[in-house]
Amino acid sequence: MSEAGGGPLAGVRVIDLTSAVLGPVATQILGDMGAEVVKVEPPQGDTMRQVGPTRGRDMAVMFLNINRNKRSVVLDLKREQARRALLRLIDGADVLVHNMRVGAAERLGLSYAALAPRNPRLIHASATGFRKDGRHRDRPAFDDVIQGMSGLAALNAMRDGGEPRYVPSAIADKFCGHVLASAVAMALYRRERTGRGQEVHVPMLETMISFNLAEHLWGGVLDDPSLGLGYGRMFTPYRRPFPTSDGHLCLMANSDDQWQRLLVALGRPDLAEDPRFARLAQRALNIGALYAIVEELMRTRSTAEWQARLDAADVPNGPVHGLADLLEDDYLAETGFFRRVEHPSEGRMLVTAVPVDFSESPGAVRLLPPRLGEHTGEVLREAGLPEAEICDLIGRETSGGQ
Repeated sequence: MSEAGGGPLAGVRVIDLTSAVLGPVATQILGDMGAEVVKVEPPQGDTMRQVGPTRGRDMAVMFLNINRNKRSVVLDLKREQARRALLRLIDGADVLVHNMRVGAAERLGLSYAALAPRNPRLIHASATGFRKDGRHRDRPAFDDVIQGMSGLAALNAMRDGGEPRYVPSAIADKFCGHVLASAVAMALYRRERTGRGQEVHVPMLETMISFNLAEHLWGGVLDDPSLGLGYGRMFTPYRRPFPTSDGHLCLMANSDDQWQRLLVALGRPDLAEDPRFARLAQRALNIGALYAIVEELMRTRSTAEWQARLDAADVPNGPVHGLADLLEDDYLAETGFFRRVEHPSEGRMLVTAVPVDFSESPGAVRLLPPRLGEHTGEVLREAGLPEAEICDLIGRETSGGQ
């Protein structure tokens, strides 16, 4: 598959040693933005190749959805010959990305200290659970663990007084993947100015704590936790989609002007003069009481009626979509967000468009997710390895298809 457009990272070569979710999300973003991504996998493949429905071997949906715009190379890094081949690939690369533990990367000779002398322009990017200079540097971590340790799971308990619960999304993996891709792009920009590569490391725990505390550090910002921790508006039980007479509707007013327009649309303009609600500072202190009034009023009309009134008042609002609703949404159809494509081996697929738009260098879906080892021979030949060595690496019984 190919779409027009080189992307802002066209010409950047990335060696991708990642697996699971965080790393592949990051490298798919780089690939969507035009980078040439070579995904190096062990003989058994990325673990996500086995997760979810599948039509073909090693091509389950979790893998398919976060590994487009990549070529797949199989190298067994337990073998010295394979490690030498990987070093040849890294010698010609702009970026190396991995999500191995620090110690594992060092044992394989893939630390920044080991690789920088070979390729001084290399951007060495990695993400692990914790900072490299801390006592947890080699502690294993996954999304659930980081949700708990970062305070995210406890936010649910603070809201309703119940048990800590995970967000039903691999949010730590995905957000840290976006941060990692962004950090790579920033390091590439600096390299263009200095000519020098550098090491980039994203610690999941600290990244998610920073994410969570953007609003929830609250009184801690003034170094006075007695003023409270946590943004109160987020914990009121009324901060949820409002029930209407036939469904639910999401709405949000923030400024004084927006609240005045909302209250007029709700038929309660008098509340705009209530000293509890007239100004932002007072509303913040009484937001639970105000939301309770809004909820009572929202129950009196249908979702469509409220949408029409709120749109007319220019108050931000929107329906509650289920996952299936997204696939049939008229707006997403209009913008071409979902696209049906034909995979060479897996058949019909649904892919999402690249969401970020660049006017001069748009990203594109150029390659559909690769079969395991599909490009091993091709990539190793490009790196200049002798044919006999390539055949030995991939096995003569499969070399014809590589």
